[in-house]
Amino acid sequence: MRIIAGQWRGRPLRAPEGDVTRPTADRTRETLFSMLNSRLGSFEGLAVADLFAGSGALGLEALSRGAASAVLVEQDAGAIRAIRANIAALQCQSACDVRAASVLTLGPVKQPLDLVMLDPPYKTGAGAVAIERLTRLGWIGEGTWISLETAMGEVPDVRSCDVDAQRKVGKALLTLLRLKA
Repeated sequence: MRIIAGQWRGRPLRAPEGDVTRPTADRTRETLFSMLNSRLGSFEGLAVADLFAGSGALGLEALSRGAASAVLVEQDAGAIRAIRANIAALQCQSACDVRAASVLTLGPVKQPLDLVMLDPPYKTGAGAVAIERLTRLGWIGEGTWISLETAMGEVPDVRSCDVDAQRKVGKALLTLLRLKA
């Protein structure tokens, strides 16, 4: 696993030990960031969240491409160690807010983020539940882009959002969402 583009392009990332998490493959991450880049134009200055973060690869990729800050949320202790090791290796502690918690226990925020990326365990529905909850808590607003990775064949059911785009990559389905107008 590595950073694909930006200031840390090619830098390796540590994956969590064991099989509790499923790191997003480089090819899947590359497809996701291509989809996002065509919509955002630039990651410069964005506030992002990497939820169900695993190694933190999604949040760190966004930072490498110019995002200003990243909230990385993960509850597995081994994954938290990997996230902290990756942040230390890239020396980006000041841009990162690591939260060792369940995404479903997060509290409210003062203003919505620009990009919320979710890669929950497949076939659990946790991503849709998290999106609905985080919308109520102010993490997701009218201008927020949301990416949700699910298993192929798993249909994301997020009542508060419209699907902007979907791509199949290997065993994954990438869905970009926006709040309904």
